[in-house]
Amino acid sequence: MVFALVSAFSLATSDALVKKSMRKESNEYLVAWFRLLFSLPPLIIIWFFTPIPRLDGVFYAAFFVALPIELVTVVLYVRALKISPLSLTLPFLAFTPVFLILVSYVTLGEKVSLAGGTGVVLLASGGYLLNIRTARSGILEPIRAVAREKGSVLMLSVAFLYSITASMGKLAIEHSSPLFFGITYFIALSLSFAPAALFKGRRELRPFLGRKSYISLILPGFFYSAMIVTHMLAISLTKVAYMVSVKRTSLLIGVLYGYLFFREEDIKMRFLGALLMLAGFVLIVTSL
Repeated sequence: MVFALVSAFSLATSDALVKKSMRKESNEYLVAWFRLLFSLPPLIIIWFFTPIPRLDGVFYAAFFVALPIELVTVVLYVRALKISPLSLTLPFLAFTPVFLILVSYVTLGEKVSLAGGTGVVLLASGGYLLNIRTARSGILEPIRAVAREKGSVLMLSVAFLYSITASMGKLAIEHSSPLFFGITYFIALSLSFAPAALFKGRRELRPFLGRKSYISLILPGFFYSAMIVTHMLAISLTKVAYMVSVKRTSLLIGVLYGYLFFREEDIKMRFLGALLMLAGFVLIVTSL
């Protein structure tokens, strides 16, 4: 589980550093793209030493179905980091398995287990606690507060899209290898994202380069590549459900970073809320 913990730490650190860099740079397309670009050098080096597995049609289908969806999540993710506190955005990534349950119920008629149902309740309770301060205005106010916090809504959208890309990624890994898929997928993601980043950031690109704002994204890119590599190594060494559960401790690390780096408010209740959401996440994932 060491690799999973390193992956969690790397992701949370990369996210916090990205948010910090966006105080200076407003264009989330450029920020997202440069983080991806700076993650590439370590990935490309490791790629040269990674055996190429035998690939089939299933791998390519899963790969290219997930890729355009992932492009959307990149923008939504960074946008959420930009406009809202870390402690009110990152915890909502825990909702990904809830969407997996809903998809399974609608498409396959699969019923929710007791553990899965308990996990959903814990997730909802944790989400409520994130905005518990607003309860003084009414018992339903913390729920309404989630809808008002645009970053939370965006991260819920990311969680939903991740439920699709996670399924496709799992399928692609089964028909290749974890390390090969992770490296080639994020290289393709970086290249595919270039046209959108250059078009959407065309007005800000020159001052972005002139002020050397990209320098602040070198370290986030390094941690992002560390997250990718350790994630794939962890998958190859243990059960996916356990690995993902450990990796989602990044939610708690992210909440702590929210306080340490940005002095976000109500951190105790938000940490407790994130802890409940993590517990719910673990229950759901291990019951799937």
